[in-house]
Amino acid sequence: MAKPLTYADAGLNLETYAATMAGIGPLLTRTYDVTRVLPPRFKGAGGKGGPFAAMFDLDPTRSLFRRKYKHPVLVTCTDGVGSKLKIAAAMKKYDTVGIDLVAMSVNDLICTGGEPLCFLDYIAMPQDDTPLTLALMKGISDGCIEADCSLVGGETAILPDFYAPGDFDMAGFCTGVVEKDRIIDGGDIQPGDAVIGLASSGIHSNGYSLVRTIVFENAKLIVNDHIEELNATVGETLLTPTKLYVRPIQQLLRHYPVKKKVIKGLANITGGGLPDNIARILPPGRRAIIRKSWPVPPLFQWLQRLGNVENAEMYKAFNMGIGFAVVASSDFVDSLRRQLAKHGVESWHIGEIVAGDAGVEFT
Repeated sequence: MAKPLTYADAGLNLETYAATMAGIGPLLTRTYDVTRVLPPRFKGAGGKGGPFAAMFDLDPTRSLFRRKYKHPVLVTCTDGVGSKLKIAAAMKKYDTVGIDLVAMSVNDLICTGGEPLCFLDYIAMPQDDTPLTLALMKGISDGCIEADCSLVGGETAILPDFYAPGDFDMAGFCTGVVEKDRIIDGGDIQPGDAVIGLASSGIHSNGYSLVRTIVFENAKLIVNDHIEELNATVGETLLTPTKLYVRPIQQLLRHYPVKKKVIKGLANITGGGLPDNIARILPPGRRAIIRKSWPVPPLFQWLQRLGNVENAEMYKAFNMGIGFAVVASSDFVDSLRRQLAKHGVESWHIGEIVAGDAGVEFT
């Protein structure tokens, strides 16, 4: 008689899964603001499990928000890390890509002028792997703490038929809030406004298909090779986490509320680089003239030389050292840059807004 099949035979061991979930709990609760996240009333029968969904208190009378909202509008974002995960797998270092996951959503969310509230994750892999899951969750938890965002839950999917051994994938989902009359959408951008570029921490999490083609296929390097001009290994360089801009941008908005019309537009420089992402916030009849006046980090020069990539393609695929952009009244450029410097963010006055067809032009 054939052996009875079990869930474990199909690739998922429920006991291992339960142990993994138990280890995740503290990584979530360390991100909680106790005035926001409602704890479960009980654990369920026998102390196992918990509620089917997280709850976030929207009571405006309990100091829920850093600002007192009169007409709150929810802001939602979702994103992944992309093929940067391949670098993490090759390095067998998994505790930083969770930071990338958080950053890819919250850096988009703050472009509305909003603040992140809570974050959810989705992790998929071919088999139970408690150390891998906990390392990934540690990075997500770290990112949420830096973004002042509560990690309220998520899903871990074990899919042996979908992923090859060693593969995994991640997605993130963020909800935030913005006061309706303080939404920033670029509509107030005028000729004469300035563009301020904020330094990136590296490649962030875009363009890695091209990166991997340049580094591993074209140059035949491996993650442990040392790059003399960067004083780091290939893996260390390519795995640098995406910079989180939540706190510095929130500070700018507190210092210069939107109603003062100082900050006109915010752009997260992701796929498409400066041309595509600044163009997204320009109203009709407004054109951004960007000066290539900031010091492009050696990392991008190394990639360009290694892959013989043309300049236009570099600026299209990568952030080139500018991870976020602020469009603001030109009278406040120096003040805004001083505020950013207080938060350890290097910045440059990289351009102006002129009348013309909506788009971005480099000089």
